[in-house]
Amino acid sequence: MDLRRAICECSSSEDVTRPLLLPVHDDTPTTTRGRSCCSALGSVLANKYLAVASGPLACALVCAMGDLGGHPAARNMLGVLTWVFLWWITDAVPLAVASMAPLFLFPAFGISSADDVAKAYMDDVISLVLGSFILALAIEHYSIHRRLALNITSLFCGDPVKPQLLLLGIIGTTVFISMWIHNTPCTVMMIQVATGILQRFPRDQLVEGGRGARELQRFSKALVLGITFASTIGGMATLTGTGANIILVGMWSTYFPEQRPITFSSWMSFGLPMALLLSMALWATLCLMYCTKDTGRVLSAYLDRSHLRRELSLMGPMAFAEKMVLAVFGALIVLWMTRSLTDDIPGWAVLFDGKVGDGTVTILMTTLLFIIPSGKSDGEKLMDWGKCRKLQWHIILLLGAGFAIADGFKSSGLTDILSAGLGFLKGAPALAIPPVACVFSSLITEFTSDDATTTLVLPLLAELGKSIGVHPLLLMVPGTVGAQLSYLLPTATPGNVVGFGTGYITIKDMVVTGLPIKLFGVAALTILMPTLGSLVFGMESGVVAL
Repeated sequence: MDLRRAICECSSSEDVTRPLLLPVHDDTPTTTRGRSCCSALGSVLANKYLAVASGPLACALVCAMGDLGGHPAARNMLGVLTWVFLWWITDAVPLAVASMAPLFLFPAFGISSADDVAKAYMDDVISLVLGSFILALAIEHYSIHRRLALNITSLFCGDPVKPQLLLLGIIGTTVFISMWIHNTPCTVMMIQVATGILQRFPRDQLVEGGRGARELQRFSKALVLGITFASTIGGMATLTGTGANIILVGMWSTYFPEQRPITFSSWMSFGLPMALLLSMALWATLCLMYCTKDTGRVLSAYLDRSHLRRELSLMGPMAFAEKMVLAVFGALIVLWMTRSLTDDIPGWAVLFDGKVGDGTVTILMTTLLFIIPSGKSDGEKLMDWGKCRKLQWHIILLLGAGFAIADGFKSSGLTDILSAGLGFLKGAPALAIPPVACVFSSLITEFTSDDATTTLVLPLLAELGKSIGVHPLLLMVPGTVGAQLSYLLPTATPGNVVGFGTGYITIKDMVVTGLPIKLFGVAALTILMPTLGSLVFGMESGVVAL
C-alpha cells in the first residue's frame, strides 16, 4: 500500500491543471463544456477530495445517530474512529498525516485532553520501534543485509543446483532478516538478490516458451513468492519485525496495565515457533507446487554457486564499521532476551528496580552508533542524522495513533458498551473462539494493512474476551497473528506489492499458493495458543478484569 500511495502521489504531482479562461460570449460548444465538466470531475477524483470528505462526513453521520445510551463521548469516539479508518484505507491523505488526526480530533470531540493523547505517541514501545528503525538503517547503509543474504544463499545453492535446497536457503534468509527489520525493506532487499538470480535465465525462453521454459517459469514464481511470503512470516517472530506486534503490546499494557507485560523475550518464545512452522509450510508448499525432478537439471545450465560467490567477493572483506554495527546489534539482542527471564530467574532489569524497558536499551545501543567511530575518516561516526532521512516516521505515527485509539476506547466508555453488547457470546466454547478471531482478522487484512487491521480489531477482541469469560490474550494474540496472514492479494501488504510488481507472479499464483499457508497458519495457531501460548503469556489465571 505504501508503494501504491507513492505512485499515486507521484502521478498526481505531475498533473498540471491549466487555468480555465472564461469566454467573453456564452457560445462555448456543448462538447467543450462537457469536456470541461469531465476535466473538473477528473480533477476532483485525482486530488482525492471525495476520499478526504468521506472521513468527516462519516463521522458526522455516526454522531447524528444518537448518544449510545447516554454516552456521548463513546459516540464521538466511534465517529472519530470511522473518520481515521476511512482516511487510512482510502489514502485520502498521507498515512502519517492520517495517523496524526487523533491529536486534534480527540480534544475537539471531548474524548481526551491534548496532553493525554500526545503521550500515546511516545512511550517505551515507540522508543523500541524508533531505535530498531535507526539500527536497521545502519545495517542497510553498510550493506550487511546483502552480505548475509549472499553468504547464506550461496551456502544452500548446491553444486549442482538443488532447487529445493536453494528455496530453503532463500526462505530461511528472508525470515531471519525480517525478524529484525521491517517487512517491506526486507522484501525489497531480498527481491534484489532474487533478481540477480532470475536475470541469469534467458528472458526469451520465459516469454516464447523455449526448451525448459516451463521449469524456469515455475521456479521464478516459487522464488518470488517465497521471498514475498517469508518476509511477512519472519516479522511475526519478534516484536520489532512488524508494527502489528508492537500494537498488541501497546494495547495490552493500555487495557490491562496491572497484568504481566508482553516482553521481547516472551513474544519471541511464542512468535518464533509459529514463524518456523509457517516457514516450513511455505517451503513444502513451494516445493510441491513448483519444483519437479527436472527443475534442478534445467537450472544447472544457468545458475551455479560460483555466481553468488563472485558477487560476494566483489563486496570485499568486512570493514571495521560493519563489525561494529554487528557487535551493537548482537549486544542489543542479548539485552532484549535477558531483560526478563522467569519468575525464579529474574533478568538484568531487576538491577534497576524494573524501571527499564526494551525501549530503554534500544535507544541506549542506538546512541552508541552516533558515538563509535566508523574508522573511515577522522571524526566520522557509524551513523549521523543525515543517514536517518529514510526513517519510517509514518509507521511510528501509525503506532502512536493505534495507542491513542486504544486509550480513547477506554476513556470514552466505548469499551463498556462493547462489553455489554457482546454478552450474548458468553456460552460459546472458549477454544472455538481463537480460530474465529484469527480468520476474522485475516480476512480484513487482505484489503488493508496489517497495522490498521490490528488497530481496529484488538479493542473488539479485548472486550469479547471479557464478555465471554476467557483471557483476552486468547483472542488478542490470534487477532494479531491473523492480521499478518496476508498472502492472497497484492493490496494486503506493501511487501506483496513489491513481489507482484516484479511481473513474475500473478494474483492467481498468490491465491493458489497463499491459501494453503493461510489455512495452515490458522490451524497451527489453534493448537499453539492454548498450549504454548498459555505457558508463555501466563493465561492459566483465566479472565482478567479491566
